[in-house]
Amino acid sequence: MSHSLPPQRALGQTEFVALIAMLFATIAFSIDAMLPALPDIAAELSPAAPNNAQLILTSFVFGMGVGTLFAGPLSDSFGRKTVIVGGALLYCAGALLAYVAPTLETMLLARVLQGLGAAGPRVVALALVRDVHSGPRMARIVSFAMMIFTLVPAVAPLLGQVIIAGFGWRSIFLAFLMFSAISVLWLVIRQPETLPQAKRRPFRAAPLWAALREVLALRSIRLSILAQTLAFAALFGTLSSTQQLFDQTYGRAETFPLYFALIAVVAGTSSLLNAAVVMRLGMRRLVRISFATQMLVSAAFVLAFTLDLWPAPEVFPVEFLAYLVWTIGVFFMIGTTVGNLNALALEPVGHIAGMAASVIGALSTVFSVALAAPVGLAFNGTALPLMIGVTLFSGLAYLVVRRL
Repeated sequence: MSHSLPPQRALGQTEFVALIAMLFATIAFSIDAMLPALPDIAAELSPAAPNNAQLILTSFVFGMGVGTLFAGPLSDSFGRKTVIVGGALLYCAGALLAYVAPTLETMLLARVLQGLGAAGPRVVALALVRDVHSGPRMARIVSFAMMIFTLVPAVAPLLGQVIIAGFGWRSIFLAFLMFSAISVLWLVIRQPETLPQAKRRPFRAAPLWAALREVLALRSIRLSILAQTLAFAALFGTLSSTQQLFDQTYGRAETFPLYFALIAVVAGTSSLLNAAVVMRLGMRRLVRISFATQMLVSAAFVLAFTLDLWPAPEVFPVEFLAYLVWTIGVFFMIGTTVGNLNALALEPVGHIAGMAASVIGALSTVFSVALAAPVGLAFNGTALPLMIGVTLFSGLAYLVVRRL
């Protein structure tokens, strides 16, 4: 039967970039569109401990981190499309479970499932690009896809707010299901498989274990994983608390999606700055400067918030604007650190780059959740616990990178 079907033709560059961007966007949409729903979820599923609703974000990230370790090697064995489709099915099953979840515990399990499934598009989409393009052309394709991808965090909370207002908070999970179904159907119908049978490798535990040992044997990679873990901890800690701060602390729940769009768009320029200065400053120096700046700025803000140095909000909302600028700074730091740390880590392991990228991405993501979750749960109605956490994370990351 399959022999009678005409072979799929390679996609044109514009459609290929758009498809890759949509696969990448699964992650950002799954996290950022949830933010406006957290108060409603807390009220219904965790009224006694509203901070626990934040775990809906970190549980997804945890699942994604675990899935990252296996998605790449599985796609080397079974093909790119098979693993992306399999991941999407798992993601959709998680979305359906979350839609009907009667308790917060069931919801968190559903989000871990969604995260595991989302690791497929996250990791394998890059491998798919690498199969078709290489060198500067691959970098160009990924850059275009990432430019489109950066728009998703800007619009996701606004879209989430509109869906929740119209259909209730549970409907957000049906939106996730539809988003995934559209992107995967597009992939299945239009994109040819990029890894032929002849180039596939059997999936065995031994090569994965060998790669894991080789990667972790290198001091530079261990330090890079630790620095990335601390950077991600700052990011996920900030993401976990941001909706509560806008809503409960600063009384801006209605306009939160617009402010979040501003944060995403301004912080998105960090990749442009990184591209402009990385050749001149070098990756290590740029990462050191980024972490040191974040540590000093956050420490200054901790001092200002502790001593209550802000004028009364009736005059001018200085404290809120200070928090807004600080949040943009945290997101901006990610754009000038994580990509460079990844590139530094992969330098000595080019022969197992795919496997190494999976190991580095998985470990830094999973460990970051263990650091970020307590910071988010420490929310006490002010920005202080979060700012103390980010000061510590960026300061420790600076010390780690100094040893690279």
